[in-house]
Order: sequence, then structure tokens, then C-alpha cells
Amino acid sequence: MASVMAGKPVEGRQGHYAGAVSRLAAFAADVGASWGLFTLGAAALAVSVQLITGQNFSLSSHQIASLASAAIWAFIYFAYQWSSAGKTIGMALLGIRVVKIDGSPIGPRQAIIRTLALPLSFLLFGLGFLGILTNRRRYALHDRLAGTAVVYSWDARAARLRWLAKQDSTAST
Repeated sequence: MASVMAGKPVEGRQGHYAGAVSRLAAFAADVGASWGLFTLGAAALAVSVQLITGQNFSLSSHQIASLASAAIWAFIYFAYQWSSAGKTIGMALLGIRVVKIDGSPIGPRQAIIRTLALPLSFLLFGLGFLGILTNRRRYALHDRLAGTAVVYSWDARAARLRWLAKQDSTAST
């Protein structure tokens, strides 16, 4: 499998297209992180409203506002992290990131398009994700629309060498 990191020698899995399991695990971690942060924000809002007004407030009692807030938060969670770092919390944990098709970092435009197109991949029972399993570059529908790819961004071989060097230095002391 060819690396998308142009002009740089690539060791291990770094720069190779990320597989379905890595991407799914990262997305699951992101759903958990996003939901946890949203819940903390809703609790902080409720406490703030109660401190300021003296009245009880719960976002869950305002269903439309709650749904709109969750959708806006999900957009901000993914778009901001993709545009600023090329990866979300879950992607960082799994060692993957989003890049342009040529391997260069994505910008805000690709991050916004990818975020807006992500729900389309879920339509029709997730058929938008079928490309991750069927094509060589593992593009999902939202990757094709945004002109992005998901690649491994950590080097397992280098991490192993660092670990061995650390073991070697502790053994010699």
C-alpha cells in the first residue's frame, strides 16, 4: 500500500490509509467525548442560570433547543478539531488524522464540508461508509465530497524503538 506522505520516507503504518476498525473506534470515542462535553456544558448552563436567576433550568425540558444545541455542538466539535489539528480526540487516541487527498493538512473549508457531509454517510443504513471497505484509498462518502483521506499519523516502529531505547538505558544503569 502506497503512502500519501509525498516526499518523505515513511516507516511503519504512518501515512497509510486508515482501516475501518480504526476509524470506527475513533468515531465511537468521539461520540463519547462529544456527548460527555455536551452534558458538562448543559450542566454548567443549568447551574449558571440557577445562580443568576434563582430558577431551575434544564436543557432537557426544552427538546427543540436541546436538539439544536446538540447538533450545533457536534458540528463545532468535529469541524473545529479537523480544521485546527486534522484530528479529533478519538482520532488522536487511535493515531489517525484527516488530510487532503495529496497528503497535505486540511483547512477550514475541507473540515466544514466533511462535517456537513458526515451525516450523509449514515443515510440509507450507512451505505456512505461502504467505500471504506471496498476501495483502495478507503474513502467514505464524506471523504469524497470534502476531498480528504484518513491516514495513520503515528509511527509504531519509531514508538517501539523509543521504548527499546528507554529499556536499554534503564538496564545499563
